Amino acid sequence: MARVVVDVVLKPEILDPQGQAIVGALGRLGVHGVTDVRQGKHFELDVDDSVDDETLGRLADTLLANPVIENFTIRR
Repeated sequence: MARVVVDVVLKPEILDPQGQAIVGALGRLGVHGVTDVRQGKHFELDVDDSVDDETLGRLADTLLANPVIENFTIRR
């Protein structure tokens, strides 16, 4: 059994209103120096050792992320 982490974020060219709202709130809280925030999704999957990287990529690309507007990374 292995733990796999899939992080999904909007592509850089896609507007991220939630991220922009966080940057604005940080300034109001007196936190300076943060110029950009990109929000995303974090998935943790427990998978059998038989699940290969190709299967994980297909799962992320079709179920966890929208490849038109999002990028994803997979870590075992």
